[in-house]
Amino acid sequence: QVHLVESGGGLVQAGASLRLSCGDSERSFSSRGMGWFRQAPGKGREFVATMAWWSGSRTDYADSVKGRFTISRDNAKKTVYLEMNDLKPEDTAVYYCARSRTGSGSTTVRDYDYWGQGTQVTVSS
Repeated sequence: QVHLVESGGGLVQAGASLRLSCGDSERSFSSRGMGWFRQAPGKGREFVATMAWWSGSRTDYADSVKGRFTISRDNAKKTVYLEMNDLKPEDTAVYYCARSRTGSGSTTVRDYDYWGQGTQVTVSS
């Protein structure tokens, strides 16, 4: 059973930085695209960032986080990261990592088959 575990969330002030981590228990991590999504209270789950299976792959970001967030991965550690800089109150949400059904990244929820339990990020103004 695939087991994704996020960590690194917390309560910060606007302008601060956080780095989220997501560890995968499966050997197949290194052959799958990975993504980060978030869900704010009363809203649907929205795409944040994604990348394909290799560490130097093209990345894709939601317009709202472009230039502030960076996705990366370490296949040897079976971990994907989300570096978040210049955080804003509107970034407040539960952040989820997800494993793609293929080696490609994707902006679409349905293209992911396994999800972590989520980590809360709260940004105060």
